[in-house]
Amino acid sequence: MSVRSSILPDEALFADFRKQCLATDNWINKYDHNGMQVWVEVPASKKHKIHKIKCKMTIKDVSAATMYDVLHDSQYRKEWDPAMLESYDIARLSPNADVGYYSWLCPKPIKNRDVVSLRSWQVMDDEYIIINFSVKHPKYPPRSNLVRAVSILTGYLIKPTGPNSCTFTYLSQADPKGSLPKVVVNKASQVLAPRVMKSVHKAGQNYPAWKQQNSPDQKPWLYPEQNTLPMMDAAELSIQRADSLENVDESSKGDSDDSS
Repeated sequence: MSVRSSILPDEALFADFRKQCLATDNWINKYDHNGMQVWVEVPASKKHKIHKIKCKMTIKDVSAATMYDVLHDSQYRKEWDPAMLESYDIARLSPNADVGYYSWLCPKPIKNRDVVSLRSWQVMDDEYIIINFSVKHPKYPPRSNLVRAVSILTGYLIKPTGPNSCTFTYLSQADPKGSLPKVVVNKASQVLAPRVMKSVHKAGQNYPAWKQQNSPDQKPWLYPEQNTLPMMDAAELSIQRADSLENVDESSKGDSDDSS
């Protein structure tokens, strides 16, 4: 198997992600209110300190196709994501995969975070899937003023339930790194996830009107021929392991923000 095929997600990875999104065994329900549910996976062993979290939202007023567009449209993200510092696509890896950069604000005194991730997507008649995981890019090393977080596996499964309704599932196992205790990370993710989901839902409600005024025919995630990003060989990337970033925060004096 080539390096290219080993790092780019294959059908087996998409199938496994779908299976995890739909599974109920070994998942503990932590929140169930107004069509929103949050689960935490029971870890297979104690060495997995970062929980895998799953949120499912029943959406009755936005189509699956629109929610899928919202997740892809980097220009629109600036309109609805208040935590975003920077977000941009770096390069194409295949017709349905790219690599990108995202940084976000954290509440003081915690240092802000960033991530470089490989994203891949799959569209079928009855579902949309987007998955991403952290990678090392030779031109985008960790910055001294940010803590490089790690997405072990993060993604979305969107299934239509009607012409203007869908179920929207978010699954993530991500390590924000730094000196934050893992128990704090796990608790915070359970609280923050529903808030983020509500923001994405509202973004979906507002997207059709916004898109009508902002390049309505431009959707390179649906029409690869519109994509103007440079091509990159996936062999230039490697998977970013969480343990190899253990000391990133120490070089920038822990999690305190010296700029405050």
